[in-house]
Amino acid sequence: MVDMWAFRDAVNRWAAGGPGGAASELAGQLGLRTAVLLEGPSDLAAVETLAARRGRDLAAEGVCVVPMGGAMNVGRYAALLGPPGLGLRLTGLCDVAEQGFYDRGLERAGASRQGVFVCAADLEDELIRALGTEKAEEIVRAEGDLRAWQTLRRQPAHQGRPAHQQLRRFLGTKKGRKIRYGHLLVAALEPGRVPAPLDGLLSSVPVGGPIQH
Repeated sequence: MVDMWAFRDAVNRWAAGGPGGAASELAGQLGLRTAVLLEGPSDLAAVETLAARRGRDLAAEGVCVVPMGGAMNVGRYAALLGPPGLGLRLTGLCDVAEQGFYDRGLERAGASRQGVFVCAADLEDELIRALGTEKAEEIVRAEGDLRAWQTLRRQPAHQGRPAHQQLRRFLGTKKGRKIRYGHLLVAALEPGRVPAPLDGLLSSVPVGGPIQH
């Protein structure tokens, strides 16, 4: 059975300069209609967690969520997946500092820039603000990361900074931590507290089945 990870792997090989035949074939088998372009795997964890909370199976709806390994790759992925390539509808989520990469990449691919949702700083910052620092710290404690968190707070470079900024920095200090907390922070959100960029992204992807071939 074809799964979405196989398609993502094929797209990554294509983006790295390999042939695109496998990605095209898998896109047809999966009935893909939309590609969501994300900077990295922590964003993927957050988007998939929110989709699951809302009872949505994006893969079954013909939606592929693609972490690109950095915003600077968006032009390449937009060309492969958008109008010049597989012809999928494109949308995405990015940090405000990376918006220019998305705007230029989608414009060159002939895709609308209106489908890009922009975080004020980054998604982690949006999630921490939405939860509140007290709730975010409770999650850190429950995950057994309290000692590491307290160690970071005692470091001179972080003393005196607002707690949400310290938490944001903490999430990026260990490999894999952003991915794990991308899931945990979204899972802990109250329904009405989902950050606007994340909520807007998921709401912009129409509910429906894959394209039938």
